[in-house]
Amino acid sequence: MTRSLREFVPLEPGKASIYLCGLTVQGPPHIGHTRNWVTFDILRRWLTHNGVEVTFIRNVTDIDDKILIKAAEAGRPWWALAYENERAILTAEALLGCPPPDYEPRATGHVPEMIELMQRLIDGGHAYAADGDVYFDVESFPEYGALSGQQLAKMQPAGDAEGAGRKRDPRDFALWKGHKPGEPETASWATPWGRGRPGWHLECSAMATRYLGSTFDIHGGGLDLVFPHHENEIAQSVAAGDGFARYWMHNGLLRLAGEKMSKSLGNSLLVTELVKRWRPVELRYYLGAAHYRSDLEFSEAALDEAAAAYRRIENFVERATEVLGETVEPGFACAEFVAAMDDDLGVPLALAAIHNVVREGNAALAGGDRTAVRGALGSVLVMTDLLGISPTAWRDVTSADLTPVVDALVRVALEQRAAARERKDFEASDAIRDQLAEAGVLVEDTPSGPRWTLKESQ
Repeated sequence: MTRSLREFVPLEPGKASIYLCGLTVQGPPHIGHTRNWVTFDILRRWLTHNGVEVTFIRNVTDIDDKILIKAAEAGRPWWALAYENERAILTAEALLGCPPPDYEPRATGHVPEMIELMQRLIDGGHAYAADGDVYFDVESFPEYGALSGQQLAKMQPAGDAEGAGRKRDPRDFALWKGHKPGEPETASWATPWGRGRPGWHLECSAMATRYLGSTFDIHGGGLDLVFPHHENEIAQSVAAGDGFARYWMHNGLLRLAGEKMSKSLGNSLLVTELVKRWRPVELRYYLGAAHYRSDLEFSEAALDEAAAAYRRIENFVERATEVLGETVEPGFACAEFVAAMDDDLGVPLALAAIHNVVREGNAALAGGDRTAVRGALGSVLVMTDLLGISPTAWRDVTSADLTPVVDALVRVALEQRAAARERKDFEASDAIRDQLAEAGVLVEDTPSGPRWTLKESQ
């Protein structure tokens, strides 16, 4: 709102309340949807690490024009389609290591709060009923446009042309949509102004204040929601007398070939498909690696680079753990990491700090300095955990994990290689190593014996 960096001072000391705009469940989540999941999971982890108790709300918009249209096309009840896609969110969320919100309210479960909010707006002269619809009177709220930096006098119409004949002003937006012929009766609720269903903007204002109070700390979402969605949320909430959000955070968009990713472009990439090619933790690393306010360009090459960067961290953790032969507890985050995270969640510099410690740890491994290895490992473990990419936490998180099978097969080959070396048949030993390399298995001879890793995909 202020277009500036501000120190975060919670409304209630030691506690933080966060509302994140969730999905309209017209389809399963694609990778573009998940970027703010990762961003706000990192925010929640960092606040918690700093002793702040976080209440995190993310809504589900389960009634909408697009849901009704897609359900009709599929010949299914709209609520069945919505619920199926809501369940898909839980699957994708779990795949990316994002714990669910503290509460995840559905729009259809909060119609009473929406009716109450509309009544407050009508009573205050900020909204009006028109033939079953209810509209917000934009002219009645002079501050309209402050979030998006627009002037009311120069603003274009709201865009819902279907209500143009009923609006007092083309810029007014719908709070409530009257029931239309042909729409399912189940997709409407009784109100003092007739049966109908909520407008998108009204839903979030009602749910945010229902769970976090009339004034709360942080409201988040993608940059594409600044206008009109968040602008309209502010208008209807503040006009009704609520303080609403004290801080606004918007993540940049994920783009494909220079365009915003959306279902309408037909280029969405489902999370469940992407994890067949890259491990979930590698996908998460990619989504969180850029600064949250910057746009992120999707490409296979970028994902491969992220996967390779993550594997460098993972490789150090595995080697250090093997050399030390003991469980090392998470230690302390280095000063560079802390400074980066405190500066508007500067994850790129935080990751750079992790990789610096990894390089120091690898040097300590090469030099046999166990104390330095232990310190570096403990630091890497705590810092990666704060970003949700801890190799130890993700070690057993995989679908159809074939590591034990591959390990057993590789061990057989390594035993044969060791036997060849003992009888000084180095030609056979090298041939076994080369055959493993061709299969994607790299063998490294260490003082404690041979160890293997999978070759990074090209």
